[in-house]
Amino acid sequence: MMTSYDPISAAHEPEGHIARWTTWDGEHTDTTTIRWENEGFTISGLLSREHVEFVLRLSPTWQARQFILFRDLEEPDLWLATDGSGRWGEMNGAHRAELDGCYDIVLAGSAFAHSLPIHRLPMHEGHAAEVPVVQVHPETLEVLAVTHRYTRISSHRWRIETESGGDDVKVDVEVDVDDHGLVKDYPDGFRRVS
Repeated sequence: MMTSYDPISAAHEPEGHIARWTTWDGEHTDTTTIRWENEGFTISGLLSREHVEFVLRLSPTWQARQFILFRDLEEPDLWLATDGSGRWGEMNGAHRAELDGCYDIVLAGSAFAHSLPIHRLPMHEGHAAEVPVVQVHPETLEVLAVTHRYTRISSHRWRIETESGGDDVKVDVEVDVDDHGLVKDYPDGFRRVS
């Protein structure tokens, strides 16, 4: 558990807590802001490579409540919500039964993607957990329920084993996180700049 960081204090600042990453070639950026609003956390992000913005609303204990993705339109291209008990639906009321049982949501290609489960999982060094997550692909808007495996190697190092869905591609990486539970650098993806 990330005990050396008080996200409520940082999020109460007027600008919130801002983290920035860049792709390894330096051509694209990923900016994430964490704010405390309406008795919960609001995570907002901008991914320049994918040309998308997202808003993720969380409970005070970092459980996903709503996920909104903006791509080409002023109105959301995707708007998902959960009741906090693993039942998902679209904001128009349509139940997404195939996502039920997932508590976390991961936006593929986002530097913030794995921070939600890493921050939320109360694991000690050497422990692992298989976590069913909602995975959103920003370009196609494909939404899948997949299982990721998180292993805490040391206080600030994690192994992340992911599946990408229908094509059975598995990715196994080790990442370092800061005291906030945010990934610093992701191999072949991005590196933290602030």
